[in-house]
This record gives sequence, C-alpha cells and structure tokens, in this order.
Amino acid sequence: MITISPRPVGRNCSTISFASTLYLCPILDLLLAEVPDRWHDELRLGLQEALVNAAKHGNKLDPGKVVIVRFFLVSEVYWWEIVDQGCGFTPDDRTDYLPPDVAENGRGMFLLNTIFDQVHWNEEGTELRLCKEMSHFRFPLFS
Repeated sequence: MITISPRPVGRNCSTISFASTLYLCPILDLLLAEVPDRWHDELRLGLQEALVNAAKHGNKLDPGKVVIVRFFLVSEVYWWEIVDQGCGFTPDDRTDYLPPDVAENGRGMFLLNTIFDQVHWNEEGTELRLCKEMSHFRFPLFS
C-alpha cells in the first residue's frame, strides 16, 4: 500500500510512505513526476538504489515496517529524504569511490555519490537526504 500525503498549501513538498517492498516502479514514478524527463533515467537509478537499501537492508523487507519519502522542490533544487524503521548503520567515510575489488558492498554508495550533488545520512543511519541541483545538472549519465 502506498500513502501519499496531500501537499500543504504554499509548500513545495510531498510525502509518500509504503510498506517495505522491492516493487518500486509506481513509487519511483511518483517521485520523478516533477523532474524533467531527460533526467528520469539517472535519478531513477539513484532513487531506486536508495529505496532498495531502505526496504531491504534497513527494514529487512518486513511488511510491517514502512519507508517514508519526503520530496521537496526549492528554487530549482530537488531534495528527497528517505527514512526507514531499521536499526541503522554507520556509513563508510570512503563513499566517493568504487573499491578496487568492486564488491557488492560500496557500489550503492558510489552510485548515490555519483548521481546526486549531496548525500547526507543522519547519525543513526536511518535517514538519507539526497539533493540534485538544476544548476549542477550536466548531460545525463544515460541518454
């Protein structure tokens, strides 16, 4: 089940929550609805990685736990806050490169740091804030 909170009057934010699942197509469509089409593929990859991490690693795919996503558009800056109900983790400080052994661990962090202009975790490791600035949009990674 997907819950969409109505947008408050005068605010450029929306909230979507869903039970932990890997069926993310409708959620990604909603999160990208206000993003220009030419950026959908790139941002879809990054958001999918973040949502899979929240549902799978954070909530352990427990259908009794939800993932909450807040979307903000402020002065042509796109923000997504993704919150899970898991135990959290300590992000590796070295998340801006792909390890030489290209193991499963670290690939998602590399993608997030490549696609988004800002990637921030809260201290508990249960909330991720992603930012994409229109002024920093280069040619899409995928075209």
